[in-house]
Amino acid sequence: MLDLVALIDIKPGPNVIEWPIPIGWYGVGYAIAIATGTWVAQREMHRRGLDPRVILDGLLLTVVLGLIGARLYHVIDQWHVYSQDLAKIVLPPYSGLGLYGGVAGGILGIAIYLRRRGFPVLPVLDVGAVGFLVGQAIARWGNFFNQELYGGPTSAPWGIAIDCAHRVTRYACEQFPEATTGFHPLFFYESALTLSGALIALLLFRRYSHRLRDGDIFAFWFIWYGTVRALLETFREGYNWTLGGIPVAILIGVAAVLFGTGFLVWNHRRPGASRAARIALAEAERAVAGRPPPDGNAGDSTPIAADHGGDVIDRPAQPSTRSDPEQA
Repeated sequence: MLDLVALIDIKPGPNVIEWPIPIGWYGVGYAIAIATGTWVAQREMHRRGLDPRVILDGLLLTVVLGLIGARLYHVIDQWHVYSQDLAKIVLPPYSGLGLYGGVAGGILGIAIYLRRRGFPVLPVLDVGAVGFLVGQAIARWGNFFNQELYGGPTSAPWGIAIDCAHRVTRYACEQFPEATTGFHPLFFYESALTLSGALIALLLFRRYSHRLRDGDIFAFWFIWYGTVRALLETFREGYNWTLGGIPVAILIGVAAVLFGTGFLVWNHRRPGASRAARIALAEAERAVAGRPPPDGNAGDSTPIAADHGGDVIDRPAQPSTRSDPEQA
């Protein structure tokens, strides 16, 4: 009979290559996550009649502020390490990112970009939420290579091995032998659940689009991920940032659920047409003006269906030989 425990008794090194410059799996995972999440978001933008170029144009600011926020959260969470030597905050060997900080920075970045460009914020945040869930599912595997984000010991066949150097004091190898002790792979649980959240978000949009409003999927992300994180944090080992004896990550997760729920209620109580009605209106305006439907090509002059009362924002028009006053 196949020994399942032996199959996952793998303790990988943190780096893809060591020379000439160490490149960590953690960073590679984030790069793949950003690329994949961006691709998913662009496809969803195109499918929903929005300009997919918005995602790439705003990506740099979003990623930069996201990384700054993620690093800041991690430093605060692990302050006992960095307070002894502040240089470690910026030195490459002492890497580490906190997802909550990355979310806050990323949302701030995309919101700033969209507001400056005059694009509708909520529809893009809906799309971004789906891409972010997919990216999260991929990025969490960086924790596997770093042997972190694990729970307590388990006899389940999917328990993972953690070497002595990466264990918290509570589970030292003297009491929990390395050869026979497996730990809950919380990174895998979170990866699977966030990927499930992305699939559910896509299903909701495709089957219940007529009932959704711009911002609903964005609110769903807060509810879904806040719940997942708050539950998984109760099994996590090695957290340090607490408030009143409660891990701050749990408190933020609960706050995220409350925010998402409150936003959802407010979003459906405020006046305004449903998303489906606004898209139908935009399509009707295209037909009257003699403009083609959105195809995501560069230079497309089709409108972007906006939030805030169903406004329509035109993209820059491409020069044309037609005597159409709309493109004059």
